[in-house]
Order: sequence, then structure tokens, then C-alpha cells
Amino acid sequence: MVTIAAEPGTKPSKKTTFDARPTKTTAIQDSKSYTAFRIFNATAIILICAVTLYPFLNIVAQSFSSEGFINAGQVNLIPRGFNITTFEVVMSDPMFWRNYANTVIYTVVATLIAMILTTTLAYALSKKYLKGRTFFIGVAVFTMFFNGGLIPNYVLINTLGMTNTIWAIVLPNAISIFNLLVMKAFFENFSTELEEAASIDGLTTYGILWRVVIPLSKAVIATMVLFYAVQFWNAWFQAFLYLDRRELYPVTVYLRNLLAGATGTEQLGGESAESTQIASNVRAVTMLLTTLPIICLYPFLQKYFVRGIMLGSVKQ
Repeated sequence: MVTIAAEPGTKPSKKTTFDARPTKTTAIQDSKSYTAFRIFNATAIILICAVTLYPFLNIVAQSFSSEGFINAGQVNLIPRGFNITTFEVVMSDPMFWRNYANTVIYTVVATLIAMILTTTLAYALSKKYLKGRTFFIGVAVFTMFFNGGLIPNYVLINTLGMTNTIWAIVLPNAISIFNLLVMKAFFENFSTELEEAASIDGLTTYGILWRVVIPLSKAVIATMVLFYAVQFWNAWFQAFLYLDRRELYPVTVYLRNLLAGATGTEQLGGESAESTQIASNVRAVTMLLTTLPIICLYPFLQKYFVRGIMLGSVKQ
């Protein structure tokens, strides 16, 4: 409490007081409808997460369970009769690691090529002064709904001599039109003042893209890298179609052959009891081993989804 008294020589007046204590803020309470919405929203998200995670957790539990409990249908979320025999046998198969290395190579090379082509094409199409821009965008969108078909594509790849090569895997799907349109929309909202300033400083179009645009587009680039990496990592049909030699298969085709019974468990080695254990959970083990690396990639790129697509850009 602060009291202000009258100055000497002046007529006494009523003292004026000011309360210097901070006023208490009043918290805004949520309405009943908004509280009900939050409860419903949280419940729905929890249920969706549970439904999504259950199949994966069940596969993890089966991969570490013994054959008796799996065949009896007693494995849900917790492993029963802990057993790692199948892990030891599958991971000792040289062909599994050969196909695994092929998958890594195919994914890295394909993602690199796809990002270079998608980024450059999206940046060019984002410029409204580009001649023929509407035509090129229309051609790109047209390919989202129509394609030549399976047989013409196979004939084309075979005629180009790309069968049984890495190029049959990485080139046909090098550009995803959906990813292209997303990046084009991002570049259209990019600050033109920065590009004009860089142009005044003497940078060429490629210099502006490499030294100005790309460093400020890390969020959308990381997002596209994740989309492409997941796409190429999980792809198997093109390899199954264009590759004839087992040593060239990606690990997804290795898994497909196990699921289809094309590769018998006896090829993995082991005695009769060991073969029975392998047959019971070899599918769960190979699924876990193939999906685990791509799942581990998400935490490193998740921050770009949280911070937003416009991370690092300059607001106009």
C-alpha cells in the first residue's frame, strides 16, 4: 500500500492511496461442451493408437515366443515361452543379410535421385513466370490418374536393358506427383524478397536454390525424404517383377517368399524340432527385422512435423 501525502504549505486534503499489490488474474474456464470435446478427442486418439499398435505388438510377442504357445493361439501382447532360435537362424542366413544390404542401397540411391528430381521440378513449377507452367502441371497431374499399364511398363524396362539392375528399382518411381505438388505449394509461399536480394548479390537460379531456398526448406525436405524412404523401403513388386536373381532381391522380396512358402524353412537349416520352431514364427521375426529400421527413422524426423513446414522461413 502506497500513501501520498499533501506537499508542505498546501491545503491539507484527503490522502490518496494506491494499492501496489498485483491483482489476482482470473483463469478462463473451459465450457462444458469444450471439455466434453477434449475428453472425446483424447479417448478417440487413445483407441486409434491401441488399434494401430496391437498388430505390431502381437508380431513382436510372437517373434519371441515358443512354437507351442503360438500354435495354441495363446500369444497376444506378451511373449510366452521366450525363444530366440528363429532370430539366430534367420540372422545367420547369408542371403537375408545380402537382401538387407540391397534394400539399404536401393532406398538410399532411390531417395537421393527422387529428392533431386522432385525438388528441382517443384521449384521450377512454383515460378508463375515459367512459360508452359500450366501445361507441365497438367501433365504431372494427369499421370496421377492414368498410366501405361503393367505390360507396357515391363516392355519398356526390358527394352531399355534395365532388368536385373538397380535402375529398374530406382528410376520408374523417381517422382511422386503428390510429393511434387506438396513441395510446389511450399515454394510458392517462399519469400520472394530473399530470392530477389540473392539475385542482386549475383547468385544464379541454381545458386539461389542451393544456397538460399534449400537451407530454409529443411522441414519440407525432411518430410519428403521420410515419405520417399518409407515408399522405397517397403516396395517389393517392382523388384519381384524386374529382378530374376535372388542375390539382387531386396529384403521385402525375401520376406514375401517366406510368406508365400517359396522359401522353405529347411533352407534356413536346423534339426526337426528347430525347423518346427522356425516355421511357427519365422514370419513374425522377418517382419520385425525389416520394419524396425524404418521405424527407428521416425524419431529423428518427427520434430520437423511438430515445428511445421515453414521452419526457418522469413515472414513477409
